Amino acid sequence: MGLIGGVIIFFVIILLANAIRILQEYERGVIFRLGRLVGARGPGLILIIPFIDRLVKVSLRVVTLDVPSQDVITRDNVSVGVNAVVYFRVMDPSKAIVAVQDYLYATSQIAQTTLRSILGQESLDALLSERDKINVQLQTIIDEATDPWGIKVTNVEIKMVELPDAMKRVMSKQAEAEREKRAKIIHAEGELDSSHKLAEAAGVINKQEGALQLRFLQTLTDVAAEKNSTTLFPIPIDLFTPFIKKMMKE
Repeated sequence: MGLIGGVIIFFVIILLANAIRILQEYERGVIFRLGRLVGARGPGLILIIPFIDRLVKVSLRVVTLDVPSQDVITRDNVSVGVNAVVYFRVMDPSKAIVAVQDYLYATSQIAQTTLRSILGQESLDALLSERDKINVQLQTIIDEATDPWGIKVTNVEIKMVELPDAMKRVMSKQAEAEREKRAKIIHAEGELDSSHKLAEAAGVINKQEGALQLRFLQTLTDVAAEKNSTTLFPIPIDLFTPFIKKMMKE
């Protein structure tokens, strides 16, 4: 009797060990009973029927999925390599297990094909300058595709755009040309402003008889400060006025 009792206690312990499951706060257990879906349980302590129920654990934490680099031909026929990262989480554990064989792999494939499809419709300039808009578009499309699997895509970010070496050289020359163009425009605008100021100054000097002489003396002071060995002999411009008038009459 003692032997039989010990065997019974042993089997009871084994049954209890197989019946008790402890799930973490971020986990849910999808239970199948004789192949049929019972539902999701957890977190905490749950009981299942040994040898009849099957428990599949599903994590509800946000998954960071690294999308491998994809070769993409943009709308303006430029070949680039683009990689991205997708953030998603399981919202319905039952759908994530029943509706798709492997939701991690399926989400990865959807992200890769969507990345190639969407970026192929954009030009290179848009791909480099409008990433926020493209990220939102990618997130919306991938989220709609994975929604039947009980998955919510929270964010998609393009990490890096790899350009061919030839395209990098062309873009570098273009940027250099743009900077040179802006420098010339700024220089021309400065020359124009300077000419306007000089014209105004010439008008003021022309109206005042002694202004030109004062300006001449100021120039002498500036030259003497820089080169003390320089000797200047000022000649009044009025001395040349009769000769200029005579030449104009002839």
